[in-house]
Amino acid sequence: MNKKFAAALSGGAVLAMAMTLSGCGDDEDDKVDDWAKTVCDQVQPQLKKISDANASIQKQTADNSKPVDVQRTDSAAFQQISDAYKAMGSAVDKAGAPPVEGGETTQKDAVKELNASSAAYADLRRQVDALNTKDQAKFADGLKGIADELDKISKSGDEALQKLQSGEVGEAMAKQPGCQKPSPGASKTEAPKA
Repeated sequence: MNKKFAAALSGGAVLAMAMTLSGCGDDEDDKVDDWAKTVCDQVQPQLKKISDANASIQKQTADNSKPVDVQRTDSAAFQQISDAYKAMGSAVDKAGAPPVEGGETTQKDAVKELNASSAAYADLRRQVDALNTKDQAKFADGLKGIADELDKISKSGDEALQKLQSGEVGEAMAKQPGCQKPSPGASKTEAPKA
């Protein structure tokens, strides 16, 4: 049951922003590059937090942890992911509209999508916290429901983010080290709380 949960988390769009921004581009527009640098410098620590949260869930899944440990780990990971998406939304909001045609709409749509993702992960945390850890069967059923919900969240509309990451803005962001996908072997800056 936990393997499906971990697969939904790691296989979903949790790191969509990092993955789609890891290409390269030729755009030399300084204003767009400056905007991208402003956003990416603030996004990088958040992508690391999401990556670390994923790693903590996958580790406890591989360890076949007890329900109470799974609950604690998943709850902390979902909160960490929620906070990261909220911070990314704030970063895009504070950066202002990218200096491209339709930039204001693109920015507003991206902020709305990032905030919606933050809220969805906060709701998953509440659902995990409410699971009955004393009854293995009920816990497994509850976890399955959360995994299904997670799968929906990770597949849900990320069109605004994709739009933000396309064209001139996407090319400029792809050049910024802060928008590169964190390497899997990177050391953790925060350990999951036990």
